[in-house]
Amino acid sequence: MEDKCYICIDLKSFYASVECVERGLDPMTANLVVADPDRGYKTICLAVSPALKKKGVKNRCRVFEIPPSIKYITATPRMQKYIDYAAEIYGIYLRYFSPDDIYVYSIDEAFMDVTGYLSRYKKTPKEMAVFLMDKITEEVGVRATAGIGTNLYLCKIALDITAKHAPDFIGILDEKSYIEKLWDHRPLSDFWRIGRGTEARLARFGIFTMRQIAHAPEELLYKEFGIDAELLIDHAWGRESVTMEDIQAYKPKNNSICSGQVLFKDYPYDEALVVVKEMGDDIALQLSRKKKKATGIVLGVGMAGRSGGGGRHMSLSFSSPTQNDMEFRNATVTLFRSMVGKDEYVRRFMISLSGIVDDEAPSQLDLFLDNEEAQKRESIQKAILSIKDTYGKNAILKGMDYEEGATQKDRNVQIGGHKSGV
Repeated sequence: MEDKCYICIDLKSFYASVECVERGLDPMTANLVVADPDRGYKTICLAVSPALKKKGVKNRCRVFEIPPSIKYITATPRMQKYIDYAAEIYGIYLRYFSPDDIYVYSIDEAFMDVTGYLSRYKKTPKEMAVFLMDKITEEVGVRATAGIGTNLYLCKIALDITAKHAPDFIGILDEKSYIEKLWDHRPLSDFWRIGRGTEARLARFGIFTMRQIAHAPEELLYKEFGIDAELLIDHAWGRESVTMEDIQAYKPKNNSICSGQVLFKDYPYDEALVVVKEMGDDIALQLSRKKKKATGIVLGVGMAGRSGGGGRHMSLSFSSPTQNDMEFRNATVTLFRSMVGKDEYVRRFMISLSGIVDDEAPSQLDLFLDNEEAQKRESIQKAILSIKDTYGKNAILKGMDYEEGATQKDRNVQIGGHKSGV
């Protein structure tokens, strides 16, 4: 192998494995589904156990798609429990590596630059991976898979494509073996950062493999994909210039704050209006908590099937940077009424803010705004945050949070849109 060595660890069917461990079951043999029964038989399964995957049940299927002949346990999602398990596993990594050499990619996946540790622990790359996987199983009970590579891309591909077919669940790649083993692998969407859309665009030019990308005319790829063609070409050859040091040193140029939710049913106009008001209030509190203000807001509305489906977006700019809840509530209501008819139904919302600045940043005096009233609103928001931090998010609610269709009260006890119960 070359000088650098990276390991990517993935926790197998993480949510389902945690639920099996909690019940004293073996995730590799127990049939278990993580899904919220309160959301009905059409709800998406957050995870299924490895045993169910072997029976052909897909990880993100809907409950009704599981064959009725298969008997299984249904576990209600417990997001805080999964976070606690992930933190415990991260603690295992920290025993052996500096946090500067670890990048947590998701709740169940982490990259580690082990280059400088192999000689210290007197282990080969594979021995190091086995050691970590065994530690996780012994101490937490969750099984893991691993990818080993000479760069971050190759260890990810080793994890995603080759590890799942290996008897020890470990994949190993360098640039030479990548070309030998995976240049003709199909489909292209199995590769990291190539989605179905990119795969379809490449297919229009008769390109179906990494070999064909590597030998395609570069001018064609740049014309079709712009600057993204550079990454596509590098990855076709198994190259990756980004290192762990680059990831740790990265600082985003722009800040953004987003909030979204998928509703559990098709919401009529009046109930959807309540939700959008709640979201306007909530995102203002998020700004206040982060000590930020915003100059613009975008509202996205996903229409229900009975309203033709599809999504609509509109934006609005404030006269000056603000975190005022009344301004955000009024803005979301204005945008909503401009996009949605009173006979239409809504299924999802997304709000994103732009022009994020520190709340202490100097701003232009707005002659049309009652600045004294604005300061009073900001003080009230800070008091609300203090109460919520001390007594819980539902310690203080507004009247609209009890109206028909309101979701904020339930969302306050969720994590990532799912039940947080432990």
